[in-house]
Formats: sequence, C-alpha cells, structure tokens
Amino acid sequence: MNATTMQDKKVLITGGNSGIGLETAKALIAQGAEVIIASRDSQKTQDALNLLGKGALHLSVDLSDFDSVRRLAAAYLEQHDRLDVLINNAGVFPGKAQMTQQGFEMQIGVNHLSHFLLTQLLLPTLIETGESRVITVSSMLHQKGAIDFESFRGGDRYSAQKAYGQSKLANVLFALELAERLKHTSVTSNVLHPGGVATDIVRDMPWLVRKLLGLIFISPEEGAKTSIMLATDPSLNTTSGAYYDQCQLKPPATIAGDSALRSKLWDESLSAVNLTEDLF
Repeated sequence: MNATTMQDKKVLITGGNSGIGLETAKALIAQGAEVIIASRDSQKTQDALNLLGKGALHLSVDLSDFDSVRRLAAAYLEQHDRLDVLINNAGVFPGKAQMTQQGFEMQIGVNHLSHFLLTQLLLPTLIETGESRVITVSSMLHQKGAIDFESFRGGDRYSAQKAYGQSKLANVLFALELAERLKHTSVTSNVLHPGGVATDIVRDMPWLVRKLLGLIFISPEEGAKTSIMLATDPSLNTTSGAYYDQCQLKPPATIAGDSALRSKLWDESLSAVNLTEDLF
C-alpha cells in the first residue's frame, strides 16, 4: 500500500486508544491520514496519543451517554469541515448487567445505539465530503444473536453473551440498512468481523478466561487489517452493504437479509436516541 494512500483524509475512530482501534489509527496515520480518536479522557488515551504522534487528535466521549455523543459530533463539526472515514469501532462486553445514562442495557446502548446516533449526526458531512466510508466493527457472534426490543431497556435476567450477540447483530443490521438508504449518495457502509482478537473488551472477564483467550486470539495488529482494508482500498470505493470476515467477503447471518427487521431496528433506534427522523 502506498504510504500516501490516505493523504489529507480525515478519519474518526471510536475507541481508537487501544486494541484494534489503536492499530487501525497507527496504520492510517502512516498512510497520511489525520486520525481523530474518540474516547474517554484517560491516561490510556494520552499514552495512545503519545504513541501515535503527529497526525493524531483526540475528542472526548463517553459512549454510555447520548448527550456526550452529541457533544462529540458537535465538537468534530466545529473543528473539521469534512469526514472521509467514520469507523464505528468501540465496544463493551460487561459480565454483569449495566445501564447507560439514558437507561438502556449497556451493550445495546454503547455497541449499537451510540454509534447509530453518531453516524446520524455526521452523515450530512460524510455526504458532502463525497466518496466517504462508514465502517462498523461487528463480530461473527452476530450469527448467534437475536433482536429482542424489550431487552433494550434491560430486564430481570441478563446474559452477557446474549446481550453481546444482540448488539453485534444490531451492528450488521444497521450497516446493511444504512447502505440501502445511502444508495443515492457516494457514501458507502460496510461491516466486518475482525477475527477473535485479544483486546480490552474482555477486561471484565475472570483472569483465567482472559489468559486462555490471550493464547488463542489473534493480535490487535492482525485484527485491524480488515478495518484498514475497508478504509483504504481504492477498489472498494463503490462497495457498500458488504460483510467482511478477516478481509474476506462473506455472507452475514441469514437474518441480516430481513428488510422488515432492519427497518424496525432503524425506527426503534431513532426513537431511542430521541430523533424524530433521519438527519440526512
């Protein structure tokens, strides 16, 4: 890949301060991009910025709070007049039930709803930029997921695995529906499974489980390859509505083709983030 492939491109990555996001940011900066990391203010973020050096900027966000997501979008739009690539990368997998600031189950709130809101808020700029890309990081575990709209607000019984599968399926449904709704524009929307990656998302798991996963998972550097490909490959300029598994085009779960479910999730998501209609 040419070292200047992404010259003068602006890229916003959620959760770009560690794991796949950090490795993606590193590669894109090396190719000439200006990368804006959206993450919490923390020592981890500062360490990432020090590592990335020139070409990296930071905007603060707490993805468990829609108000913070709105402030992130406003800050980005105040400072930048274009956006070439939006990478919806951040994710959580809490072992015990947690709720977002607005009262949603944490995984559906952070992994899907906050990214849905952020994308909505930035889409007008993405469209104006032209030939821009929205990339959503999902998981092969979306294939075991099911959408239970009542569980978005939590419930008596919490299964971390079910909540994760649901949120990752929501990622796929959202990305494919977005591609359909953006057909009249030059913005593409694709979704990916990075591979089983040893990242901070497993930090709430027991120590032994984390140790074992670390032995069988691939590195964040390997896991970032699909995000990097989808952000940079010029042959994918018009590719949209596709699912990639470790850089290979694959069919997503059959349920991803359910247009009625995708549309219902879209409408429910609009309502959840307090939007009356699409912003694009």
